Amino acid sequence: MHELAFPLLVGLIIVALAFDFLNGLHDAANSIATVVATRLLGPVQAVAFAAFFNFAAYFLTLAFPALHAVADTIGKGLIDKDLVTPAVVFAALIGAMFWNIVTWLKGIPSSSSHALVGGMVGAGLASAGFNTIQWSGVSKTLLFIPLAPLLGMAMAMLVMLLSSWLAKRASNRGADKTFRRLHLVSSAAYSLGHGLNDAQKTMGIITVLLFSTGYLRGDFEVPHWVAISCYIAIGLGTLTGGWKIIETMGSRITKLDQHQGFSASAGGSVMLFGASLLGIPVSTTHTITGAVIGAGVARRASAVRWGVAQSVIMAWIITIPASASVAALIYALTRLF
Repeated sequence: MHELAFPLLVGLIIVALAFDFLNGLHDAANSIATVVATRLLGPVQAVAFAAFFNFAAYFLTLAFPALHAVADTIGKGLIDKDLVTPAVVFAALIGAMFWNIVTWLKGIPSSSSHALVGGMVGAGLASAGFNTIQWSGVSKTLLFIPLAPLLGMAMAMLVMLLSSWLAKRASNRGADKTFRRLHLVSSAAYSLGHGLNDAQKTMGIITVLLFSTGYLRGDFEVPHWVAISCYIAIGLGTLTGGWKIIETMGSRITKLDQHQGFSASAGGSVMLFGASLLGIPVSTTHTITGAVIGAGVARRASAVRWGVAQSVIMAWIITIPASASVAALIYALTRLF
């Protein structure tokens, strides 16, 4: 157990919630890009809509506690929870926030989730070397860097093709009206899944901090006040919105109609709920990007701007190494004071 004065504990929790807020701001595009791009909702309506469902995920976990498995993976599945110190948590959060801010300013839809994973791994390595790494949790996360967008793409294509077959006898006007309604429902489901998977990452960080400093005793479980605080923080961040990234996700990769928007959101939401149930901290950014590409490819491959998609993928590749390097540097600096 590592001793930490209560005011410093509160300060670290505030930093963690600031990361959660930034996560919501950075990843707002994940939830609302398709509804904004298709003009189903206006930008202000869309962020309020997404923020509401981000927070509503809290009530879903009250009914289905098994959906909180991601918090366990982040809290004790990446580095040994018994070797976590307040300095490690601080360095991990700063490393992740640094990368989020850089990519947000550049309008690059990188992964807040993988930035946090990189921060935890980098700070853990700087603190105690390779012995602290829980390779099963890290490898599971790394495996889903390519799998999340591929599965999101496959699911969106499947939904697109199946719904096209079901709507083949409908008139253009009738089909558009139906898909507008379905798109709104699928977007709500995706926002729910986004809040569910992403808020848990900060829950895991705060919970392992409480555990390592002796403020949480017994089983490693997320306290309710931690859960509701994280859902509020990510919801407020989403409400603020990340407009540059929304432009990239919603229109620069491919142009979407209501049918494609519904397919992308529906395919992505299936992925997120499955990952949350399995305790896999997937990137909501990767998932929806793959789903958007899948919806575009299902119509025609030339509809996708592959140059933009390639630049987005390059950002994914360097996210974990970049945030890990910054976190390791921050940890080293804390040792000097």
